[in-house]
Amino acid sequence: MALLGAQLVITIIMVSIIQKLGNHSFARWLLCSQGLYRYLYPDNSELKTLAGVPKDKPKGKKGGRIEQNGKPETFHVPRSLDLQLETAPVTPLDVVHLRFYTEYLWIVDFSLYTSIVYIMSEVYTSLFPSKDEFNLSMVWCLLVVLFSFKILLSLTKQYFTSDESIGERSTCIVAFCVFLLIAMMVLIIDESNLEVGVDPAYDSFYDNASKFLQNQGLSSVGPASKLILKLSLAVWAAIIGTLFTFPGLRVARMHWDSLRYYDDNKVKTLFLNVNFAMPFVLALLWVRPITRNYLTVRVFSGMDKPLMTSQAFDTLRLILVVIAVVIRLSLMPRQLQAYLDMAQRRLDAQKKEAGRITNIELQKQIASVFYYLCVVALQYVCPIIMCLYFALMYKTLGGYSWTALFYEAKGLTSPANNTITSGLGVEGMEQYQMAWENLKMVFTTEVHRGLFGFATWWCCFAWFLTTSLGTMYQTYFRIS
Repeated sequence: MALLGAQLVITIIMVSIIQKLGNHSFARWLLCSQGLYRYLYPDNSELKTLAGVPKDKPKGKKGGRIEQNGKPETFHVPRSLDLQLETAPVTPLDVVHLRFYTEYLWIVDFSLYTSIVYIMSEVYTSLFPSKDEFNLSMVWCLLVVLFSFKILLSLTKQYFTSDESIGERSTCIVAFCVFLLIAMMVLIIDESNLEVGVDPAYDSFYDNASKFLQNQGLSSVGPASKLILKLSLAVWAAIIGTLFTFPGLRVARMHWDSLRYYDDNKVKTLFLNVNFAMPFVLALLWVRPITRNYLTVRVFSGMDKPLMTSQAFDTLRLILVVIAVVIRLSLMPRQLQAYLDMAQRRLDAQKKEAGRITNIELQKQIASVFYYLCVVALQYVCPIIMCLYFALMYKTLGGYSWTALFYEAKGLTSPANNTITSGLGVEGMEQYQMAWENLKMVFTTEVHRGLFGFATWWCCFAWFLTTSLGTMYQTYFRIS
């Protein structure tokens, strides 16, 4: 209990709040209280009237039956049918039956609760710093990352279980191979160019792990080699890149469609473009010659010192990640509405085609857009949630500060201060306690900076790369 202290109290309070707020949902508010409207598909009677199809006149009854022998009534209408879809506001009763609705509700609301727990923990630790108390907010953040990963994995799994997703399946396989190659290339870049921190993390882990094994009287040549570690990170990075592929393509399409609404509004267009470009800016912040050296090393003419300190630059990166996530969430209703408008755009594009189409195919084409609304919402939020909570874990476990950008921080955790203590001469339970303390010293601040620094940068980079590929596709293939 002493290792948890106030962290356990904060967690218990938040669990109680979650139970009390069971009927209130921020995720539901985003979908149903932001003015979103969906398109209603025309019924058979309306289609027959517009297409000039004679209506059935069953004997002894007025009006036709929609089904015959248990099958929906099917007839053909021209593709060039002049049809304007009706709209209706999106309500909670409409979305409750959509696919992946519970997953969307859970990940968005749980992320919000986790952010509250994290803020409370950060405020507490800033007022009452403690080196021995375990930070339970990191468990919450880790759960959010795992839940987001599981949801993205479930969405990607659909492409491998459906017989109609041959193209998507091939895209996933190609994306995995490409991201694996890119990750292996990234991991061999020197730290002086790309400061993801993997090499210093491995060196610290190797030295402390070897000392730990010696103190425990174990004979070992040390932990896994650097090659095995980097190969494992490359495989993980390739999986993340694969999971981000279709969400990135979807976000690029929604961004492209959203720009159509603000052609005459330069401010909103600039805001949308800044939102879209933020992943690129975040990815550049880890390229040392372009950003860190320019801001923290170079002294401009007329100045006696660089623009900011190294600690301030680390804080700037974290703050920009949070700002990028907040901006993207604020634009989420506009982006989702751009997706819902796809129903009318599909119909307008179909009017330019020759031939005929069945009423069932036409209605499915329109209804499927709203049916996958929660899937699209998950593709929109899960990547940015992973980026955010990896960054929060990077900040806390890496020993960074939120205030170093505004004034010089003092007393930050230094990786060099973490040393392995000897467990010799300790008896009984105290020996096991000392072994546990030594084991914790293996995972130093330097190790955490390497692991979560690489995870944060790679999520931002994959986010940027997939959305950029989506924009290229919209520009050179779909539009042309």
